[in-house]
Amino acid sequence: MEKETTRVAIVGNPNSGKTTVFNQLTGARQKVGNWPGVTVEKKEGYFEYKGKFIVIDLPGCYSLTAYSLDERIARNFIVEEKPEVVVAIIDASNLERNLYLAVQLLELGANLVLDLNMMDLAKKRGLMINTQRLSDLLGVPVVETVANRGEGIKQLKETIYQASKNFKSPYFKVNYGREIEEALSRLSKEFSDFPGASRWFLVRLLEGDEEYMACLQEELQGKNLEEKLNLAVAQLEQKLNQDLESYLIESRYGLIHGLVQEAVEKRRETEERLELSDRIDRVVINKYLGIPIFLFLLWLTFQLTFKLGDILADPIDQGFGWLGEKVSAGIIGLNGPGWLASLLSEGIIAGVGSVLVFLPYIMLLFLAIAIMEDSGYLARAAFVMDRVMHSLGLHGKSAIPMLLGFGCNIPAIMACRTLESRKDRVLTILINPLMSCSARLPIYVLFAGAFFARHQPEVIFSLYLLGIILAIAMARLFKSIFFREEVAPLIMELPPYRFPYPKSVLIHMWERSWIFIRKAGTIIFGVVVLVWLLSSLPPGVEYGSEQSLIGALGKIIAPILKPAGFGFWQAGVALIFGILAKEVVVGTFGTLFGAEDEGLRAILVNYFDPVSAYAFMVMCLIYIPCVAAIATIKKELGWRWAIFATGYSLLLGWVVAVIVYQVGKFLI
Repeated sequence: MEKETTRVAIVGNPNSGKTTVFNQLTGARQKVGNWPGVTVEKKEGYFEYKGKFIVIDLPGCYSLTAYSLDERIARNFIVEEKPEVVVAIIDASNLERNLYLAVQLLELGANLVLDLNMMDLAKKRGLMINTQRLSDLLGVPVVETVANRGEGIKQLKETIYQASKNFKSPYFKVNYGREIEEALSRLSKEFSDFPGASRWFLVRLLEGDEEYMACLQEELQGKNLEEKLNLAVAQLEQKLNQDLESYLIESRYGLIHGLVQEAVEKRRETEERLELSDRIDRVVINKYLGIPIFLFLLWLTFQLTFKLGDILADPIDQGFGWLGEKVSAGIIGLNGPGWLASLLSEGIIAGVGSVLVFLPYIMLLFLAIAIMEDSGYLARAAFVMDRVMHSLGLHGKSAIPMLLGFGCNIPAIMACRTLESRKDRVLTILINPLMSCSARLPIYVLFAGAFFARHQPEVIFSLYLLGIILAIAMARLFKSIFFREEVAPLIMELPPYRFPYPKSVLIHMWERSWIFIRKAGTIIFGVVVLVWLLSSLPPGVEYGSEQSLIGALGKIIAPILKPAGFGFWQAGVALIFGILAKEVVVGTFGTLFGAEDEGLRAILVNYFDPVSAYAFMVMCLIYIPCVAAIATIKKELGWRWAIFATGYSLLLGWVVAVIVYQVGKFLI
């Protein structure tokens, strides 16, 4: 007999450990897709515990207000799909802030389980939480977990099972005061014939929720009730002498403050430890020191990445070189066809190997980003960048997608959906490809190693800085052209400092690095085979010569690139194929010249000088986002903005590369 299936929604604030809880519950039994109609990632998994439970990991959100796309998805799923159990993941070390979402879920009438996660951090901060008292006050089960160590997960499963068997919509309401309660009572009678006119629905109407107001207009197709609602709001704001939405929010926080006072005791002996954290923040997010510290950590990241990366990359480079020679010699020794030896050694092994040799650098970069993210510093970097963002006419939250762009522009572009304003989303997406993603790193390492060996980290650091400077300039330009309105201030929670959990950091590093490896096995593999084929045709032509098909293609592009200092056809071909994936630039050179890292560097010295090499790296930094990034921009903003992003970046890349080369030659 098939076991009954129960749907469990996991919801929580960003940085609450929500995804860690999801991973602990489901393990490897999960799949990733997109929510219908949007590019927001959807994670589903399952676990078995006295029955089968389907677990849906909802996007992280601070409330059910639905200002952002993430909040709308989370709220609409709970309201419309009505999962049998909703688990709210609460950061126990930041209880008052996190309980706001839980209170809204209770107002909504969800069958709620509270998971107080990160209990170890709460105890370190001297917070003694009486979970039984909190459970009694809220009328829902409360579980303690430390998800990154797997503590409390079995108890959580048992509580979810019990909640699924004993479903009852909790009777819970926030007392908003006499004036609001009387208004809700009157509106309840006025809306008695309206389908779904619950207390939650009426409160959302009083708060001016756009989606609920649209639902009201669509269902009624008349103005009578809407006029009564508007009149009620106006009267209440006059009586309270305050914006009604702000008053309702403050009322919820007032209730939460009382809950915390009742259920939490704070030990005095931890004050010194908390003061240490505050002292660190006084330096790290200081308005004068914050940005220099951020730039220093970025510079230090590159120093460690390339010093350690060089050590790890050399054996990989030597291994691919040895493999190419052995494969070629083996085929020729067996009297195999020369084209097969060329395809395997000069095409596949040299092309894919020239990219995979940079895997250690990619992994070390992602490791550094994961450490900054898990320690709590990345959120502070975004906070520090808030002033810069405002000077660009952007919301401070735009800093987060831009910082993520150092890893990969695609998830960074998708992360812009958390921005409430369309103007912020458009501007941030347009400049995000200027943030130097990890796919460009193999190009930088190859050229900086060949032409700037003694100053490799500094040269690559300068390219990342150039991307930031150009993003600032283009954001200011686009804002003056397309958008002129004021920017809302940044309101952002700074997570507590944490010692990065090694398993979590390594998983993040591997997941992101695996994307790079998959590219090498699919896109890059396919491109290098195509490059080899075009380099070998028409039959009888010298491999990789101007007379080949690929040479003819490159000669069309070469004159345009001459003012930038690399007007030879091989560079044109590499840039064309680099549109598919930026790593392919290196793979194309490797296939055309039949060489990996060290051999390729020696060959490139014959084609570039230091100035033209730097100009080429600048071109690779700026020109045309990769195909996947263009497709993501199209999904987020539509074809018009995707075409604009492609066109402006191509023109900007060429102009800046020409300026770098011409000014550089003049100075030298």
